[in-house]
Amino acid sequence: MLNEMRGQLPPSEQKIAEYILANPEKVVTMTVSELGDQSQTSGAAVTRLCKSLKLKGFQELKLRIIGDLGRKVELTNRDIKPNEPVSMTIQKVTDLAVKSLMETAELLDSEQLEAAVDAIVKAKNVHFFGVGASGISAIDAQQKLLRINKHATASTDLHMGATIVANAGKDDVVFGISFSGATFEVEKIIEMANEKGAVTISLTKYGQTPISELAQIHLHTSPAREANFRSGATSSRLAQLHVMDILFMSAASRQYDTTVQYLDATREAIEEIQSQTFRKKRK
Repeated sequence: MLNEMRGQLPPSEQKIAEYILANPEKVVTMTVSELGDQSQTSGAAVTRLCKSLKLKGFQELKLRIIGDLGRKVELTNRDIKPNEPVSMTIQKVTDLAVKSLMETAELLDSEQLEAAVDAIVKAKNVHFFGVGASGISAIDAQQKLLRINKHATASTDLHMGATIVANAGKDDVVFGISFSGATFEVEKIIEMANEKGAVTISLTKYGQTPISELAQIHLHTSPAREANFRSGATSSRLAQLHVMDILFMSAASRQYDTTVQYLDATREAIEEIQSQTFRKKRK
């Protein structure tokens, strides 16, 4: 969080962030005033930094630091190497995925998540939009909502997305997905949705981004950088899917009985199709 936010903080808070990043072990034993003195700022600036990070206070900041210090040491190189053993590739890819999921869970704002769930449950239509790897998350989210009888669309093309959003209204939700938070197509879709009066939700990496600033409700995933040697997004895609799973489960919990009925109905329909296909093949 500090790494991602420090460039956007006021000068005094930036100095505190830099001190914490350089001396995390010392900070966990300090008081607010001591950290203010050591960073050549003030106790009030430390309190403001905690608010900027959306933490409850200095004690939560210290608990977060202690948690990070207690984690397993990261691999220094997460990229694959020529003729690398499969066992090493398994370890690198898995470590990166777990790290991304854990950081995403820690960075999710409960109030923003509650607001997103409320909007989705109440919405007449939910329109997901993402391009590239984020489009996969959009399609996955649509499929989940359709299974519980919530009308949803997913588009990965700007023209198609614009066509859908052009008919959106105040009873609809438009959900833009972009890891960078600066994807031009997603930004335009959110702008259009705001003009139409729809509820807008964004899912971006942690920090202030053009898309999260446009959206009324903003959710975040871990800002952890991808390994350079990759085929499309890997850990960022998993983090997005993780957030979609949390949203789906939360929405399902709000309407538990009807959700179970819808899931049973869709499961039975799929099983019947599979059974018919199997019988035809045997003939």
